[in-house]
Amino acid sequence: MIDFDVATFMDGYSPNIGLAFSGGGYRAMLNGGGVFKAFDSRTPGSTRPAHMGGLVQAATYIAGLSGGSWMLGSVVVNNFTTIQALQDSEDLWDLENSILAPEGSLQILDTVQYYGDLRDEVMSKRDAGYEVSLTDYWARALSRQFIAGDGGPAITFSSISRTETFRNFEMPFPIIVADERHPGEIILSVNATVFEFNPLEMGSFDPTLFAFTPLEYIGSNVTNGKPDDPERCTKGFDNASFLMGTSSSLFNIGLIQLQSSGLTGILRQFAEDILNGLAEADADIADYSPNPFYKVNPNTNPSANERRLTLVDGGLDGQNIPLQPLIQPARALDVIFAVDSSADTSNWPNGTSLVATYARSLSPMHNRTGFPAIPDQNTFVNLKLNTRPTFFGCDAKNLTGDFDSDVPVPPLIVYIPNHPYTYMSNISTFDPDHDRDVRDAIIENGYNVATMGNGTVDNEWAACAGCAIVRRGEERRGRNQTEQCRRCFDKYCWDGTRDERTPDEINYTVLIAQKSAGLSIKTKSSWTLPAIVAAAVSLALI
Repeated sequence: MIDFDVATFMDGYSPNIGLAFSGGGYRAMLNGGGVFKAFDSRTPGSTRPAHMGGLVQAATYIAGLSGGSWMLGSVVVNNFTTIQALQDSEDLWDLENSILAPEGSLQILDTVQYYGDLRDEVMSKRDAGYEVSLTDYWARALSRQFIAGDGGPAITFSSISRTETFRNFEMPFPIIVADERHPGEIILSVNATVFEFNPLEMGSFDPTLFAFTPLEYIGSNVTNGKPDDPERCTKGFDNASFLMGTSSSLFNIGLIQLQSSGLTGILRQFAEDILNGLAEADADIADYSPNPFYKVNPNTNPSANERRLTLVDGGLDGQNIPLQPLIQPARALDVIFAVDSSADTSNWPNGTSLVATYARSLSPMHNRTGFPAIPDQNTFVNLKLNTRPTFFGCDAKNLTGDFDSDVPVPPLIVYIPNHPYTYMSNISTFDPDHDRDVRDAIIENGYNVATMGNGTVDNEWAACAGCAIVRRGEERRGRNQTEQCRRCFDKYCWDGTRDERTPDEINYTVLIAQKSAGLSIKTKSSWTLPAIVAAAVSLALI
């Protein structure tokens, strides 16, 4: 940053930074992984001019949802590893074959053994007296790709709090997001209770619950926060992969895909029978029984009188970027870097998640959490706000709230949408397998999304991101921006302009020549997601 006195500004003050990584299956995991890699000072070359390395180390909080939680969980559960280490691993992030047919569709005997192992792991939970659902199988399958040591069947998310990197504040505080949903209920962004899991607690800031409980002891029978048997509490329920699976329980989408899957005859009927049975039973729900919030705030808590608490994919309420935990006044964030890998239009984002979070902030569910004004999705596309970083909430004077009032000023939002800088990274959310070249190309594209092509598109971008980080601190102290920061805000701040016309069809091409051309894209097997899910369920439930 030019003409900015960092030493004087940082005297007695440190910006409070949050990172949020959206859902979107493997696309979100890989694009988000590339952005994280760019933000991580441990990545070789990431701290050079026009790069973004160090933002991870400067961040206080990091939140992930669905595919974003896979990326986050892979990093923090494996001793705060690096994205490059995950890429170099022989076992982790190996996406060559689907987790639903990990040995390939022709290796039937090995696949049967694989599902037998999953079944045994899940049945051990049932034998201990707990309810299980298909999410348990999904989670144990995910774990093979994301957690070292055969998927870490005994590794809990609360165990992160006992690691040196967490205790020494060497990682941002990690949060995974899920939504509450009763069987058969439809989620709307204005009424769903948003739950968070962090290494210390599970709970929600929403007015429906507004309570937390120690994560390590969920699985214990409690009433109004007190154990039914003070001498007996349960540990181990917060299996790390189960939390990641809860945030990404998208099995109901398999039904939608059947129409275009190409399945015929007995195999199609078999898949339909299995998946329809699951939908009717709401088997995509993750069961958190016994309810950790039984009898807690019964006047507002919809599950207070039920021993069962059921959670689902954190993006099913429309808020596909996990912003709710980060905009809470208690966390006092100055800025949030919101990485959007959603599949809103042609598998590219169009701002839908921000629109949903803004709508929620205007509803009774806001609970004193403000959010900057957000335009409609057509405006995002027509003004190309979904193709480059955009700042929302640039001027605190134009926002509801005040630095000294009971309604806090919301954080500035730095929106970073997935876009093809070096690779067409808009793969389907439900593609179950990807060869290493594709995987690495999407990660590299994510790095370029974060850095705007290492400054190729805008050599001031890294400085402009710095201007966004310090803006709330400047406003709080009544300081003016530097000339460079004013120029940056003119470029990247949404100025309130709207264009609500129906946009033309999206037809993006890569912005920058690929660093390594001629990627080999392997032909995949004919196993589609619905067929594999159906086979998986039939084997697992034997």
